[in-house]
Amino acid sequence: MHVVVTGSSSGIGLATARLFLERGHTVTGLDILPPEIKHEKYRHFVTDIWEGELPELSGVQILINNAGVQNSGRDIDINLKGTIRVTQAYAFQPEIKSVLFLASASAQTGAEFPEYAASKGGMVAYMKNTASQLAPYAATVNSLSPGGVLSSLNDRVLRDPKLYRQVLEETLLNKWATCEEIAEWAYFMTVVNRSMTAQDILVDNGEAAKFHFIW
Repeated sequence: MHVVVTGSSSGIGLATARLFLERGHTVTGLDILPPEIKHEKYRHFVTDIWEGELPELSGVQILINNAGVQNSGRDIDINLKGTIRVTQAYAFQPEIKSVLFLASASAQTGAEFPEYAASKGGMVAYMKNTASQLAPYAATVNSLSPGGVLSSLNDRVLRDPKLYRQVLEETLLNKWATCEEIAEWAYFMTVVNRSMTAQDILVDNGEAAKFHFIW
């Protein structure tokens, strides 16, 4: 299938693009950075999803909206408005089979930077709207909300042993997810899944569920 992955040059997007290529799919990547992948079935366009020119693409069957920023001053523009722009450009056509939005656990909890949490919460709401609009094409539309992920976006915490220990203690399983694990979730939700739609899936190692019972 023809898969479009935004933010494909690093982190979750890079791991996701690689996984789809390994499993025989054709992948088009969009990112503000140059490509990290060299593969005969991979095309790459350097662009900003909010302000840049979006390439004309035909036959898009799976769209994975992964590109995003954190505490940048542009979180609403890129994470929400840019994602809407990409979705309008590539998903609303008869060949679409699945759309996945990479949201965040903060969309459910409200934790983290205010504009980041708002942008991801808006993304989940837009996902549900898109699911309704694409239902006539029998396309599934869902969002995936990771908690902590071992990616460069979180380097400030990962490189500080004290901070890293503190964030792990906030989870039930005492760990964060890898980019490759989140990529497997993305593959399942867009390729394997054919019946779940309009749902947000939380993958946070039990952070939202952790509590301290006082009696």
